[in-house]
Formats: sequence, C-alpha cells, structure tokens
Amino acid sequence: MPTAVEHSGSMVLSNKPCGLLRTVRAFLVSASILLLPELPLAAQTTVTAAPQSTSSSQNVVFGSVPESKPTPGVLPLTFREAIERALRHNLAALLSEYNTIAARGEKWKQLSELLPNVNGTVQEVAQKQSLEALGLRSGALGGGGPVPRVIGPFSYFDARASVTQNLIDWKAIQRYRAAAHSETVAQLNVKEARELVVLATGNVYLQAIAEAARVETARAQVETADALFKKAGAQLQAGVIPAIDSLRAQVQFQTRRQQLISATNDFAKQKLTLARVIGLAPAQEFELADKTPYQPFPIPDLESSLQRAYSLRSDYKAARERLFAAQLEHSAAVAGYFPTVGIEADYGEIGATPGSLLPTFHFAGTLNIPIFQGGRVHSDVLKADASLRQAQAEMADLRGQIDQDVRAALLDLQSSAEQVEVAQSSAQLADDALTQSRDRFFAGVTDNLEVVQAQEATATAHEQLISSLYLHNLAKVSFARAIGRAEEGVLEYLKGK
Repeated sequence: MPTAVEHSGSMVLSNKPCGLLRTVRAFLVSASILLLPELPLAAQTTVTAAPQSTSSSQNVVFGSVPESKPTPGVLPLTFREAIERALRHNLAALLSEYNTIAARGEKWKQLSELLPNVNGTVQEVAQKQSLEALGLRSGALGGGGPVPRVIGPFSYFDARASVTQNLIDWKAIQRYRAAAHSETVAQLNVKEARELVVLATGNVYLQAIAEAARVETARAQVETADALFKKAGAQLQAGVIPAIDSLRAQVQFQTRRQQLISATNDFAKQKLTLARVIGLAPAQEFELADKTPYQPFPIPDLESSLQRAYSLRSDYKAARERLFAAQLEHSAAVAGYFPTVGIEADYGEIGATPGSLLPTFHFAGTLNIPIFQGGRVHSDVLKADASLRQAQAEMADLRGQIDQDVRAALLDLQSSAEQVEVAQSSAQLADDALTQSRDRFFAGVTDNLEVVQAQEATATAHEQLISSLYLHNLAKVSFARAIGRAEEGVLEYLKGK
C-alpha cells in the first residue's frame, strides 16, 4: 500500500477542530475585522474558516472576480501560481485597492481647503429695477424731488477673475494631515489584504492536496480490500474458511468503496473552492501540480520572531497610522475654537458694452473669530476624543494579539513537527502489521478478523499522517502570516528554509 507521505503535505479538516485550525480561524477573523472597516458596507461581514459553505456575499476573502474564459485543456496549477492568481483576482485584494483610491480622493478634498480657489466669470446683464421695491419713494432722497418708480432697462458686460484663499486655518491643516495618514492606512490595508489572501489561498490549496492524498489512499485501500475479498471467496469455495470470513471481507470492501466515493466527492468540491478563491474561470479544468511532501522546518527564536512581527506586520503599521490620524482629527476638532484668516479678491472689466470696458477690482482680508457655535465644536471634540481613545485601545490590543499569534504559531510548528514524526512511524508500523496479518490469513493461520482490524488501523494511521502533514505545512503558512511575511515567505517556508 503506498504511504501517505508520497501524496501529502496537507489534509482535510478532521471532525474535531484542532488548536491550529482554531488559530487559523482566529487569523482570518481578526485580519478581516481590521480590513473590512475600510471596505464598502455591503462587503463588511465575518470571515470563517469554512469556505466550502460560504458565498462571496458573506465573505470577501473567499470570493473573487473570475476570469472571463477558461484556458483550453487541463491547467497544471502550482502553489505559487495559485497565490499569484489569487492576488490578482481575489475580491478582498481588489476591494482594498479600490479603498485606497477612495482614501486618496478624500485627501485631495481636504487639500482643496488649503489651496486657492480661482474662478473666472463672463456675463452680460440686461436689467430693469423697481426702486419702490427697494424703499425709494418721492422725497426719500432728501429735497423732496421726484423719484422714478422704475429704472431701466439697462445693460452691462462684465468679465473678471476671482480668488479666495484661507491663509490661517489650523483646522483645515490638521484635517488634511489626518487624511494623508488615512491614505497610508488604506495602502497598508492593501498589504494586509494580500497577506490574508495568501493565508486563505494557502489553506485551501493545502486542503486540496490533502483531499487528493485521501483519494489515493482510499483507492489503495479499496484495491487491498478487493484482493482480500477475492481471496476469501476462493478459500470459501475451497472449504478452507467459514462463510463469516467471506462476508466480513465483503463488508470491508464495500466500506472502503464508500470511503473512496466520499473522498472523491470532497476532493472535487475542494477544487471548486480553490478555483473560487483564486478567480479561475467557471468550468476551468485544472490539476494540482504540487504535492508538497514533508520538509523539516527549524523552529525560529521567539524574541527575533516578535521583533520581526512588530516591524513587518502591515496591520500593526496601519493601527499606528490610524492612531496618528485620530490624534490629528482631535487637534482639528479643537481648532474649531481658533480664529481663521482668509482673503478674497477679484479683478475684471465692466462696461455698458464690450467696447467700453473699464477695469475694476475688489480685495478684502477677513478675520473670522468663533464666538458661539451652539456647542458644535464641543461635540466635535468629544467625538474626536472618543475616536482617539478607541485607536489607542486598538493599538494596545493588536500588540498583544501579535504576541499571541507569534507564540501560538511557534507552538504549532513544534507540535505539528512532532506529530509528523509520530504519524510517519505509526503509518509504517500499521503497514507492516497489515502485511503480516494478510500473510497469516493467506497461510490459513488466522481468520480475516485480524486482517480487517489491521486494515482499520492502517486507514487510521494514514489519516493521521495526512492530517499531521497538512497541519505542519499550515503551521508554516500561519507563522509566515504571524510575522507579516506571508506573501514573501510562504513558499520559502514550505520548502523548509
């Protein structure tokens, strides 16, 4: 029977979620919470670790904008190509890029409050004016002279340019600086989204490899059970064994066939999930080109890993930028109490006709002193203070979360490596026990109950081996994400470097 080492590197999730899978779920959820506030409201939903039952309307990380047309033939898909495709087509990565454009637009909007506002106007006016409507009647001008009720019609032509400029406006300055930091946050969120996409893609690809290993293992077990069933049938006809042995062998054969059918179906569905995450065209046929065998991975040092995480993780950098932006927004809110200084001017030519224009201009400097604004500035200060305290709390919480992520990733690396060693030994022992039980049955030394039990033990051992290999490779991906190097380091780590 072929061993699972030849096919593995990942596996399907077991019925009881292990600590590492809970860690992956926590990674996906926490990273999405940091990412999703920057996404459109319709896309702000919780990320789960069960992509098979999750649509893109519920989870942007497991959605994508697929290619329009499939590639002819069967596409060989490597781990690297899967990640590259996901970074181009995954919905979370695309939405984060669009949010960066929106943040850049907001920065330009705030900058416009500091730049001159220049306009040009050309107008030709025909007008007739009622003096009575303005309160001018006979005698109103002194001397008691008659005042016409209406003047006009008359006309004039005016062409001029005008400019307004805020010279001193601390509130506008601080809001522009805050918007610049918010744009930086959006750019960092693009990096964070790409890290999250790499983590999700790596997890799904490794699961697909595990499903493929399950199919091959189940197929080998079916062949073994079929051979034993045929041998039992021949021995039954020869009168060597009782009928119960033949029935037992048949039940075992049917059980293995059912497991093969189930494993084949799970593998097909996992490939659909992978295609959805990386944006393959619908109906695109592909095969997994990487098998990801076991590669030992040296356990990194805790302190150096923490320092790398604090310096590399984009979500931590984004939290720091959000704190800076919140501080500037608070300063801008307080600046609502400060006076502002501005100028406005215009220059142009005006006359009865375009041929009789005379130059005119207007210039004014304005000092605006806030005296009473109905509590609006106080309201802005309170809200900005609350946002600032929230940003400070989130910054402190994220630092603690990074510490937990790194420590948990290192524990998973150590534990999963040890599990692989034990599982490899167990699988080899189970194969040896099955071979001996089969030989004893063929020699007529024992009945096939011992063989059936050995088959069950072998199936369990290979399942545990596939599980441990999957978890070990997933631990590498999770560690790369924990220190902020998922996009650059995941392929390197999977090779054991």
